Amino acid sequence: MTDMLREPDDATPLSEEDRQGLLLPVLSRAELNRVEAENISQAMSWLFFSRRRLHPESVIREAWLKQLHRRMYGQVWTWAGHYRTTETNLGVPYWQVRIDMRDLEADVRAWLTNASATRYGHDECAVRFGYRLVVIHPFPNGNGRWSRLAADALIVALGGSRFAWGGASLTETGQLRRDYLTALRAADAASDFGPLLAFARS
Repeated sequence: MTDMLREPDDATPLSEEDRQGLLLPVLSRAELNRVEAENISQAMSWLFFSRRRLHPESVIREAWLKQLHRRMYGQVWTWAGHYRTTETNLGVPYWQVRIDMRDLEADVRAWLTNASATRYGHDECAVRFGYRLVVIHPFPNGNGRWSRLAADALIVALGGSRFAWGGASLTETGQLRRDYLTALRAADAASDFGPLLAFARS
């Protein structure tokens, strides 16, 4: 599923289709990345630098995850926080999104409740959570950044430190993004989460 993830081209002008739902007069991919990054920075401040305390049972809930997406993209896109209603080349069929999101919440709750049975440490639980979110691909766009921030929220709620995810923006074309996609493909092809866990902490 993640084999079809494409590397972005910052210089590419946005098409009419690309601009559907934009709240700002953005013309290029580079401008879009910039305004999204500003919105995401505000969401990160809300998430990690306010006095709020994160709880694992909260951050795995469907409603909270939709709110997180809205916080990340609500100043840029009209559809922020709303599930997609069309098919894409990534993710589950759109009509299956809500079902899979609820199944994921139940699965993560079970992982956390029966940690000795699953043998997932906190890092692996959070990374698997983020991976499943990106595979579901519930929103029209922004799923990768949202899923990584959700994984960060879960590991912090579990008492750990945020993931580094390579320490740079994965929206930019380059070796770092290719390493991330390779790690996702290892999880896709062989359920091998070792590379993704290593990348998350790199």
